Amino acid sequence: MEGEYKREESAALLVIVVLAALSLASLLIAFSYYCYISNKVSKHLKSLNGGKKEEDDEEKGMQKPKDALSVKEEPEVPVATTEKGGLQLFTYKQLHAATGGFGKGNVVGHGSFGSVYRGVLSDSRKIAVKLMDRPGKQGEDEFKMEVELLKGLHSPYLLGLIGHCSEGGHRLLVYEFMANGGLQEHLYPSGGSCGGISKLDWDTRMQIALEAAKGLEYLHEHVSPPVIHRDFKSSNILLDKNFHAKVSDFGLAKLGSNRAGGHVSTRVLGTQGYVAPEYALTGHLTTKSDVYSYGVVLLELLTGRVPVDMKRPPGEGVLVTWALPMLTDREKVVQIMDSALEGQYSMKDAVQVAAIAAMCVQSEADYRPLMADVVQSLVPLVKNRPASKSVKAINDL
Repeated sequence: MEGEYKREESAALLVIVVLAALSLASLLIAFSYYCYISNKVSKHLKSLNGGKKEEDDEEKGMQKPKDALSVKEEPEVPVATTEKGGLQLFTYKQLHAATGGFGKGNVVGHGSFGSVYRGVLSDSRKIAVKLMDRPGKQGEDEFKMEVELLKGLHSPYLLGLIGHCSEGGHRLLVYEFMANGGLQEHLYPSGGSCGGISKLDWDTRMQIALEAAKGLEYLHEHVSPPVIHRDFKSSNILLDKNFHAKVSDFGLAKLGSNRAGGHVSTRVLGTQGYVAPEYALTGHLTTKSDVYSYGVVLLELLTGRVPVDMKRPPGEGVLVTWALPMLTDREKVVQIMDSALEGQYSMKDAVQVAAIAAMCVQSEADYRPLMADVVQSLVPLVKNRPASKSVKAINDL
């Protein structure tokens, strides 16, 4: 009986040990599971916090440049941008500032379709600005025509186009500045043929005549199709500080015909006294129309008279009509010469220049010479002269 009791006691003890071991194992498993879950939760939380921090940093990083831009001064506007073809594109603000607000004191002339102002750019370059005043589509077409035409013209005897502006209805052309203005104001210092005495000497006048002729020669014979200026006159011959001449103002220019003897038909435009008779009558425009206008300018240089002055005595009001009968008479050439030139020229030279002028202003276009022939005839008559020999720049800024 006692042995049976001991067996039961041993069995009970074994059961207790087994149960205790199972309980301990359960606790270990539970603890391990708890640690596993805690570790997972901790990693997840760290992952979430890390992502938020990166987003915050990224947001701060994006905001920082924005804050910096808000206090940074705007960069200075450049003088101008350059487009294809080398012309510069100006803003209206730049040209308004350069010309002193287009003040009347800066007006240096009136070209076709606008007034011309002197100006100084922010980089100290001197310029001339034509503010075109023709409204609407016609004005826009004329502006584009002049820009496109001048883009392709490159000659030391033509006024250079620096750039342009087309902004808010404003259309402006920017040219190189010519310190001595137009030939007209030097031939007629008091505004008319009976006013003040011109200070342009003979050698300077011949140099101007030759350089202006070279300008037209380039337009007629070195460009295809040829360019007809259509408004060649003394006010459109500009002079630099040394009185070298350049042809300017191409607002009325027209592309001519490539055919020999060909013409283009167009409405008659130009300035009274300079317009060729056949063009005035028929509207047929050729390079010989420019040759006639050149002949009138050559007469101005010889005589010191304006092309049309009805205050003159009867028969003398129109320069060509008055001078032409005397141009080919050696004895009478002296009668038409500007008295301001007395003693400065040889009679032989005067007769030769008068003969060139006579050929240029022939009423029949076919009888007029080519500008290349005019240039060749003038070259021997032009002496090398020191800069500004007897004249002084009047328009220096």
